[in-house]
Amino acid sequence: MGIASLGIGLGVAALVLGAAGAAIELQYRRRPGNKLELDAGSWQIEKLSPNRISVVGEMEFQNKTDSLEIMLPDVNADVKLLSKGSLEGITSKTRITPLHKDAPARNDGYWFGYIVKVAKTTRMKVAVDIEGENTAELQTAWIKVNYLTYGPEGRIPKTKHIIFPLQYPEVGTGKWRNSPAADVMAIKTHLLTHLDNPVDIVKKYVSPQAQPGDIVTIAESPIAIMQGRYIDPSTIKPGFVAKRLCYYFMPTSSLATACGMQSLVDIVGPVRVVFAFVVGSLAKVILRKPGVFYQLAGEQARLIDDITGTLPPYDQFIVLGPANPQSVVEQIKTETGLSAAIVDVNDLKAVKILAATPDVSQALLEQALLNNPAGNGDEQTPVVLIRPKTGN
Repeated sequence: MGIASLGIGLGVAALVLGAAGAAIELQYRRRPGNKLELDAGSWQIEKLSPNRISVVGEMEFQNKTDSLEIMLPDVNADVKLLSKGSLEGITSKTRITPLHKDAPARNDGYWFGYIVKVAKTTRMKVAVDIEGENTAELQTAWIKVNYLTYGPEGRIPKTKHIIFPLQYPEVGTGKWRNSPAADVMAIKTHLLTHLDNPVDIVKKYVSPQAQPGDIVTIAESPIAIMQGRYIDPSTIKPGFVAKRLCYYFMPTSSLATACGMQSLVDIVGPVRVVFAFVVGSLAKVILRKPGVFYQLAGEQARLIDDITGTLPPYDQFIVLGPANPQSVVEQIKTETGLSAAIVDVNDLKAVKILAATPDVSQALLEQALLNNPAGNGDEQTPVVLIRPKTGN
């Protein structure tokens, strides 16, 4: 074989290998990975005695791949308790019991490796027993369910956060406050979690003390939390764009950290974020017009709350803005009869209305909420009932 023929042969082989490599890379990028997800489940609390509380939930694993089996070699849970007082003398124990249809649980509580077949599910029971003399002051149980997935991407640990309230306030304890346009009542609720939904909250805490013509407003962060729109920063992997652009934002901004910025990049994409940053910077420097970045980057850019931005234990998470807020207020109106709005209010007399039913006056809301009756601390009053005065 001549040198020319050898060269042609090597060239063809290189092309073939290159094409094969490209096909393999494309297939890899489309990989489903270890897509074994754990849902929030259903939970209930039982006070077994003055000094003992039991919190029990049933949760489901779902293999969301359509071609691969995923193994579940280990599951465990940690519990962090939040209280008004000291936790000294209070203990907690967790028990996890598999509820596989084809394999009974072991008596010794050991979680044995289990295969979740293609597009199948399996369930488990999580029980938390809490004992101590000061259980009456306990407010919240933060349960971290840790599970290990084993599949084509190797061993990948995952965590599902369950935040469960241990105290519920009495209904009807709010007090009316006078404002020029309306009377307002900040309504205390239990710590809202992804196990709640806005309609049920309104029915439980607002409807018993509301009358026709009233307006119910709910803060945007609790709505997002009820939708499960909060992220553990440890699961975020900041990329090139997030690591660099975050330095150009004010330290008080939720986009001033790599993880906070990456949460926006994950929502709208890096191209839109870079475009908004470049155009926004030019508008600020040349035209002396601030805020263009947030207009171009989208609504979520303003609504993201980085860690420390909400009350515990959500101060450990990045909380996004709510999804489809207009549909939420319309559902509240349909199922309760109350006009509704989702708002973002702060102590600087800034009132932003994310969504409202058509019969709500924006001017009335702004006047009624100007002094932020819900507060920005740990008041745990995410709902405000507004009763317009005659003539407004």
